[in-house]
Amino acid sequence: MTITKDMGIMEVVQKYPETVDVFAMSGMGCIGCAAAHFENIEQGALAHGIDIDKLMADLNEVADAQLQ
Repeated sequence: MTITKDMGIMEVVQKYPETVDVFAMSGMGCIGCAAAHFENIEQGALAHGIDIDKLMADLNEVADAQLQ
């Protein structure tokens, strides 16, 4: 697993820009908000009632594709 739930949201977006769409489609459309700069993925998912396991799988699928 390339991305872990304890990684910062903006850290992931900066390293894997294609993940922006995954965050938005999952219900975390606040990538530009202040919280995205200090929250980790798990905190953001919990705040939005998002299934963290599904989100992590989707994020890693996109990140893995970007690395190839």
